[in-house]
Formats: sequence, structure tokens, C-alpha cells
Amino acid sequence: MGKIIAIANQKGGVGKTTTSVNLAASLGVLEKKVLLIDADPQANATSGLGIDIEEVELGTYQLFEDSIAPEDCIQKTSSPNLDIIPAHIDLVAIEIELVDQDQRESMLKKAITPLKDRYDFILIDCAPSLGLLTLNALTASDSVVIPIQCEYFALEGLGKLLNTIKSVQKIHNNKLDIEGLLLTMYDSRLRLSNQVVEEVQKHFGEMVFDTIIQRNVRLSEAPSYGESIINYDAGSKGASNYLSLAHEIIKKNS
Repeated sequence: MGKIIAIANQKGGVGKTTTSVNLAASLGVLEKKVLLIDADPQANATSGLGIDIEEVELGTYQLFEDSIAPEDCIQKTSSPNLDIIPAHIDLVAIEIELVDQDQRESMLKKAITPLKDRYDFILIDCAPSLGLLTLNALTASDSVVIPIQCEYFALEGLGKLLNTIKSVQKIHNNKLDIEGLLLTMYDSRLRLSNQVVEEVQKHFGEMVFDTIIQRNVRLSEAPSYGESIINYDAGSKGASNYLSLAHEIIKKNS
């Protein structure tokens, strides 16, 4: 049975989508069967894998609506062993539509649980907020990866996210685990980057992944070509970092 992992942080610009797309592609290259669910109305994970957002007819919105079978929302990608359930801007409306629903925090869990047998890993790219979409993702997941950028405000808001995870564990999903904290956008030339790494490792110890994602131009370019870093430039530092992270996650879950 597959493992469902949410990639979450309510701060924007920390590398959530970059991590979702490239970790998913790396796991696929390492011969794991992977499903990526785009649960962010900005739909960057969808476009980042070369899918035209304007042409998405079935996706995460329909999953939440529970209007069709989840299998019908799945699309193949150009990456080996990687499927996606794409998003569309319509997803923005789902938070309002779910407000009056019973068990509104469990809609995603109900929809994707039947898919667990088909994949080794199901990754959920969360929106940069702690709203109902992210709450659904955390309720549906076995664990959560928290990307943290190596910059000044890195730890700001982390306490709030960890409190949200504790609440979800207590009320909605007592099996939710922290897969790990992932340091992103690291620049070894900057003293500040090194200070953030030391601070996070000192406070969180073994919760922090050994892999650190370095700043990499090729990593920034890949989404504009609708490709993961593995497809775009497999020899780049970014590809090497995400393959290393994928190995770490496989080892942890073997």
C-alpha cells in the first residue's frame, strides 16, 4: 500500500511546488509508481509538468466535489512512472463550497484512499495557507514534508504550522507524522544561509533531512519549459539534490 505525503508550509516561496514536482519525478525515475495531486489553486505543479491549465476539465476540484471516480481525474505525465491529478483556478471556490459540508476536512481522504493500492507514493502539493485545502491534505496524509528556505524569515510561521499539525493529529488524523523538514534555497556563500541551517538542525535534530536543496538556476528554469529538473537537466545540482532526497525518503520508508 502506498504512502501519502503532503508538502506543506503556509509561507509562499519556500519551494513547495518545486519540491513536489521534482521529488515526484525523482521517485518515478527510481522506479517508484508516483501520483502527484495538485491541491493549490495556482496550479503551478500542473503547469510545471507541462499540462495546460486552461485545458484541465477533470482534476482536484472534481475530487473534492466527489462528482466522479478519482481514476477519471488522473493524467499521465512525460516523466517515467509519474501521474498527476491536475488543478485549475476553479479550485479557489472549493473552500467556500465545503464550508457547509459534513466531514469537510475528510473529503480528500475519502476520494484518494482507494488509490493507495495503485501507487508507491502519493504526493500532495499544498496551497500556501492553512485553509480547508491544506487541512484536507493533512487529514488525508500519512506524513508531511515541510520545506524551509534558508533565509531570514525561515522559522517565522513554522511554530504556527507545527501547531496546526498537532491539532490535525489530535482531531482528524492521529497517524499523521512529520516526514521531515527540508532546507531549500541554500547558498553556501551566504553566512545567513549557514546560520539558518545550523539553527534548524540544532532545534529539530533528526527531523531535518540530510539532503539540502541548493540554489540552482536550472531548477528555476525548468518549470517554464513544463518539465521537472530530471527531464530538463539531469546533470544539474538541482537534479542531484532531489534524487538524493528521493533516496532518503525511500530508505526511510523501506
